Amino acid sequence: MTLSFDAATPADMPVLMTLIGELAEFERLAHEVVVTEASLSEALFAAHPAVETVIARVAGEVAGFALYYHNFSTFLGRRGLFLEDLYVRPAFRGQGVGKGLLVHVARLAASRGCGRMEWSVLNWNRRAIGFYEALGARPINDWTVYRLDRAALDAVLAPPSGR
Repeated sequence: MTLSFDAATPADMPVLMTLIGELAEFERLAHEVVVTEASLSEALFAAHPAVETVIARVAGEVAGFALYYHNFSTFLGRRGLFLEDLYVRPAFRGQGVGKGLLVHVARLAASRGCGRMEWSVLNWNRRAIGFYEALGARPINDWTVYRLDRAALDAVLAPPSGR
């Protein structure tokens, strides 16, 4: 099997949009997808990109992708790498593509001096959990992820009523 990993280019935008749609369907979150080619392109290719992505190909055929960005640990005093998405198309699962993507991103994190690499996994995705744990990753059970979606952000920022 010829497996390659390449940083996305602007020419990859249509395939990235397709992969994101497939990932959203798999995660049962297609109703939340609002990304556009323009917004994703801005995030990836602006003067100061917000995210990076790598596309995995098997014999030239698109097999999956990983999207990641840097965060920072005040306790470590160094940046880390957060793996936002790792997706392998069903036809390529079980062939080492997922592990290859994870190792590729881990190498980037190590080469950049990152103190750690983290990601989230849906609780029901037992296959992914088993895969990550087999690689030595462990869940952080003492922390719960919280989120303010756009409506909640707007509510927090709204002036107090009654004044």
